[in-house]
Amino acid sequence: MYLNKEKKAEIFKKHGGSATNTGSTEGQIALFTYRINHLTQHLKQNHKDFNTERSLVKLVGKRRSLLDYLKKKDIEKYRSLIKELGIRK
Repeated sequence: MYLNKEKKAEIFKKHGGSATNTGSTEGQIALFTYRINHLTQHLKQNHKDFNTERSLVKLVGKRRSLLDYLKKKDIEKYRSLIKELGIRK
């Protein structure tokens, strides 16, 4: 399994402030980015997996809406997060 409890806690600790702060916008964006990168690698090998492709598009949409929310609330956190995660915008 590519995403276990330890990896998830590590992502939230790095971006969300603490390992148990799973509701933070920055932590959720970082988690979605990790999952998007994993699904992208999967689709490079399995290009006919249309269910995964649909899931990827939905995840990108969720991340986009969270990024828009963060941009409205705190532009500095938004800029630092997209630079740190390597998200194009």
